[in-house]
Amino acid sequence: MLIDRKDAESFCEGLRQRGKQIVFTNGCFDILHAGHVRYLTTAKSFGDVLIVGLNTDESVRRLKGANRPINTQDDRAEVLLGLKAVDHVIFFGEQTAEALIAEVKPAVYVKGGDYTLETLPEAAIVQSYGGRVELINLVAGRSTTNIIGKILEVKS
Repeated sequence: MLIDRKDAESFCEGLRQRGKQIVFTNGCFDILHAGHVRYLTTAKSFGDVLIVGLNTDESVRRLKGANRPINTQDDRAEVLLGLKAVDHVIFFGEQTAEALIAEVKPAVYVKGGDYTLETLPEAAIVQSYGGRVELINLVAGRSTTNIIGKILEVKS
């Protein structure tokens, strides 16, 4: 289910009151590939409910450049919500997910192994309320950037 950002805090509080352990991750998830699916499946294994903070189209452009995203935020959300592992999606437009994490207060925050606790701006917030951070190894050779590169090679 797509959760409106203004309802995120109360929605997640309701989940906690029902005894659910919330797992949270965030990203662009522009062109979904096997690496994403493995990552999200592993993330879900850390708790009961997986919530994905999904970058808005404008925030993807700021992060990745004027030609991105390839897919709109609504399409990216629909694809994510079609995965067994993903329970909910919340759009966010900030540079980092720090403010959204402060609202969601997940028991577990998951990011890719290309980060460390020291380079992950959201880690301090999660740790401040007793949550934990899990870093998942990325699947080698699987990335949206690689897929776009292959498409451009085929086209030329």
